[in-house]
Amino acid sequence: MADDKKVTIVEVGPRDGLQNEKALIATDDKLKLISLLADAGFTRIEATAFVSPKWVPQMADHDDVMRRSTRRNGLVLSALVPNEKGALSAIKAGAQALAVFTSASETFAEKNINCTIKESIDRFKPVIAIAEQHGIPVRGYVSCAVDCPFEGAIDPSLVRSVSERLIAVGCGEIAVADTIGSATPDRVDAMLAEVLQAIPFDSIACHFHDTSGLALTNVDIALGHGIRVFDSAAGGLGGCPYAPGAAGNVATGRLVRHLKSSGYEIGLNEERLATAEEYARLRVGR
Repeated sequence: MADDKKVTIVEVGPRDGLQNEKALIATDDKLKLISLLADAGFTRIEATAFVSPKWVPQMADHDDVMRRSTRRNGLVLSALVPNEKGALSAIKAGAQALAVFTSASETFAEKNINCTIKESIDRFKPVIAIAEQHGIPVRGYVSCAVDCPFEGAIDPSLVRSVSERLIAVGCGEIAVADTIGSATPDRVDAMLAEVLQAIPFDSIACHFHDTSGLALTNVDIALGHGIRVFDSAAGGLGGCPYAPGAAGNVATGRLVRHLKSSGYEIGLNEERLATAEEYARLRVGR
């Protein structure tokens, strides 16, 4: 188990934080946000998603965002991709890492990505093959890792099974996500205990939403299991279109302050992060 005090925060605001906003955010505003986040010292920013504008209009400018985003030494810009076509486009536009997305809930997979869990993982195989050809890492998201808005509580064994299958097809990191933000610490503990029987702790990241106000407590549970990679969004942006009322991702600034208060090293400039968070909130009118 990890005993070091260094934690990596993956900033997902430009993608997961903005994708469900109804009012379109200007491309230049997205680029400004990414630039401000880069200035704050992030090593990983999920910049956009190469998905169909029909399904996610907010990400219609994905090619422009990826091509024009600020580049820094030590910063990896990633993109969410649904299939081989998206992967090729993302890499051509300059993505330095890819992410793929499935679920531990069959119902959520059907409603969110229009296929079964098995079909989604089959689609990822050519994505990962392309990424390997380009020396690019791939993260696998497992949504509804604790609760599903349609099925309710998710059995931890299902999360373990999906995570194992993602590792088997070549994902180097698995991000288990509390998609609707209803996870309680005891159930996060049970889910991670199950997943960690099959996946090394240093291949797991956690993605918490803060609907119930328990995101930071759940982070502490994950830290206790040795997890040292967490997602967050500047200003707490985000939500879930299939879970009305679900709050956004845990806010990056809150997460940073919480981790620092416990003695963890984050490597971010908090003043510059505060500027980025204020900019993010202003762009979406919060």
